[in-house]
Amino acid sequence: MTDGDGNCLFCAIVARDVPADVVLETEASLAFRDINAQAPTHVLVIPKTHQPHVAALAEHEPAALADLMACAAAVADAEGLDGHYRLVFNTGSQVGQSVFHVHGHVLGGRPMGWPPG
Repeated sequence: MTDGDGNCLFCAIVARDVPADVVLETEASLAFRDINAQAPTHVLVIPKTHQPHVAALAEHEPAALADLMACAAAVADAEGLDGHYRLVFNTGSQVGQSVFHVHGHVLGGRPMGWPPG
């Protein structure tokens, strides 16, 4: 499945058609460094199958969502964040989603304020 017009950057990364700095891979998920890092650790975690946002993934592929969460936790552990990280999923263009393939941002390595944005 694609983003509707046949082009999905993250599907291309999963297919290895577009290079990425992969930090972790499971059977169902892929984690790679964000090219526009907003924190010392900024890794994207994505399912290998295409869903437009996290709610769709939860509805259609709950096992893939569970794997994605475990992947995010494993990334945070491997990056030495010692249980201190933020996990962000944007849903919709008005809140900053620019690639419409569900992805979580694992952010850490510095203090973060609240509320975000």
